[in-house]
Amino acid sequence: MAKNSSTIRDVAELAGVGVGTVSRVLNESPSVSAETRRKVLAAIEELNYRPSSVARLLSSGGKSLAIGLIVPFFTRPAFVERLRGIEASLVNSPYNLVLYNVETPEHQQELFERVPYEQRVDGVIVMSLYPSDADVERFARYNLPVVLVDAYHPQLPSLTIDDINGGRLATQYLIDLGHTRIAYLSDDIDSPFRFRASARRLQGYQQALTDNGIPFNPEYHKQGEHGRYRARHLTTELLDLDDPPTAIFTASDTQALGTIEAIRSKGLNVPGDVSVIGYDDITISSYIGLTTISQSLYETGIRGVRAMLKRLDQKNAEVTEQVIPVSLVVRETAAPLNAATV
Repeated sequence: MAKNSSTIRDVAELAGVGVGTVSRVLNESPSVSAETRRKVLAAIEELNYRPSSVARLLSSGGKSLAIGLIVPFFTRPAFVERLRGIEASLVNSPYNLVLYNVETPEHQQELFERVPYEQRVDGVIVMSLYPSDADVERFARYNLPVVLVDAYHPQLPSLTIDDINGGRLATQYLIDLGHTRIAYLSDDIDSPFRFRASARRLQGYQQALTDNGIPFNPEYHKQGEHGRYRARHLTTELLDLDDPPTAIFTASDTQALGTIEAIRSKGLNVPGDVSVIGYDDITISSYIGLTTISQSLYETGIRGVRAMLKRLDQKNAEVTEQVIPVSLVVRETAAPLNAATV
């Protein structure tokens, strides 16, 4: 069994590096290679090593009075909206927010390994990333409270979005408007981050089609890297089909922007020729009159902080899953099927 009395020299010896290299890893120096960093982190975990300054803090019963947020691509509008809710909830609390932005799956795994042993935060909110069983075991070993937002694990408090229903609501609304040639444009379903939102919205989309006796047409599902410009390209592919869709449901409002641009670049009108529905209800959606699915992003951030504060106050609180409901926000980009386009 690893002991907390391990020293930085023990870590260096096990990893086969110098003490200075271990120190640079602990201080997140960019001069350390990925392979060396991996060896040092593995040694730290095996020895259950904790930096001495943190050990003194723990022995005194003190707290860092900080909450960490591990989030991918935090500049994306949907993540920014949740972040606003988190920050607003912490303003009147004693806790500061420490932001860990994730850009690659490798960086995600490094943070899941490094943040627990560093003990620089009292708890961590993980947004839209799915920890493995080994990650969860590590969190527990270091007594690190973790709350998942837009993600799920049975052993952690989780706030999940009712994305299946969101996909169903959007598609059913278009069907009720008379559309049957309905496309779905999403992020890559097999994301290296294992994001699940697009897949669950696809499930709801297909469910609505089935419920209304409309066959699923694989040509009407386009997927690619998240973003407005990629969505514009994929929409052009849809519009160039021999039997193009009369309505397009996108997995995010950002993608809906690219879709609308592509439609207009073809000389077509939204919604007269092609209806569009987005997902998220980010701030810009109301400005452009986008019909969309709201997942209460700001409120979800607030709920995430509430769950974390409860976890910090009650270490043995029951593990629960909160399912965040979604709703259809009707604006101007979806309209009844134009008989001229059939």
